[in-house]
Amino acid sequence: MSAVSSRLPVFPWDRLEPYKATASAHADGIVDLSVGTPVDPVPELIQRALVEAADSPGYPTVWGTAALRNALTDWVERRLGAVGAGHRNVLPVVGSKELVAWLPTQLGLGPGDRVAFPQLAYPTYEVGARLCGASAVAYADPTELDPDGLKLLWLNSPSNPTGRVLAKDELIRVVAWAREHGVLVFSDECYLELGWEAEPVSVLHPDVCGGTYEGVVSVHSLSKRSNLAGYRAAFIAGDDAVLAELLQIRKHGGMMTPAPVQAATIAALGDDSHVTEQRVRYAARRTALRTALEGHGFRIEHSEAGLYLWATRDEPCWDTVAHLARLGILVAPGDFYGTAGERFVRVAITATDDRVESATKRLAE
Repeated sequence: MSAVSSRLPVFPWDRLEPYKATASAHADGIVDLSVGTPVDPVPELIQRALVEAADSPGYPTVWGTAALRNALTDWVERRLGAVGAGHRNVLPVVGSKELVAWLPTQLGLGPGDRVAFPQLAYPTYEVGARLCGASAVAYADPTELDPDGLKLLWLNSPSNPTGRVLAKDELIRVVAWAREHGVLVFSDECYLELGWEAEPVSVLHPDVCGGTYEGVVSVHSLSKRSNLAGYRAAFIAGDDAVLAELLQIRKHGGMMTPAPVQAATIAALGDDSHVTEQRVRYAARRTALRTALEGHGFRIEHSEAGLYLWATRDEPCWDTVAHLARLGILVAPGDFYGTAGERFVRVAITATDDRVESATKRLAE
């Protein structure tokens, strides 16, 4: 067994390949709802900003330009309700997945340390713990964890895969518990602007953090809100002491957001109209798919925010994957995200209008 395979779980998406082949054989082609990747165009003003910054022959800085930091602090105050955020409270990163995977390593964690994440969760939280040799711990309620050796607590609201949103009171309780026990909280809030039946709240909101960022950091991405998955544009905000340490480490590692992407990020965060337009697209696709799935015998749980429907037919998830693959529809099995998801599938709402319409017709047959 190689050193890599002994440290990391099997890459889950490889297991979907046979079902993808079945779905692709459908007469009308595959409807791929397995991955939440954007399919709509990058907004014109963002493309324009990228192109205008294309002549950038010098190295960018890890901390980003002052203009980028201004855009980040303005956004967290305007959108998250954060108070008093300054340049020391923000840091651009090269896509949020990179941050999630390498954060425990960059924090200096290792054997004997523990990293906790939700029972149903994006697999990269566990990967990050394994990469540095720390112990990965899944929780149902973080405040019931043994704090001994617990160095990093991941929150994820809205959740990937379930779309569950943590209520403000719950966030207040968790942050207070973590501070009491000296546990650093990182809150993955990449789907925060996609609330449908609930209004997501950030850990940086003063009602949650008490007006101080001590021990809390939020993670944000432009991949979903602005269709920028291909740009790798993301950032973190919060505790200035934690961010200062990460900044130094990332300088040594050369983890620099490209200058044109920095310019594009400034344009994206300064414009709300394209976010509203994209929300309208996703809302229509979400309604169509939810109606079709429920008509086909599925039950939808949580899913009050984000880009997924957490669906079940009360059977093993791989049976559901196989059933939908025969209809030419590919979805993600719930056990990719933890054993608690073994009777669910995650259905992405990110397909084109044409593909969503095709899926709804097949589900109605």
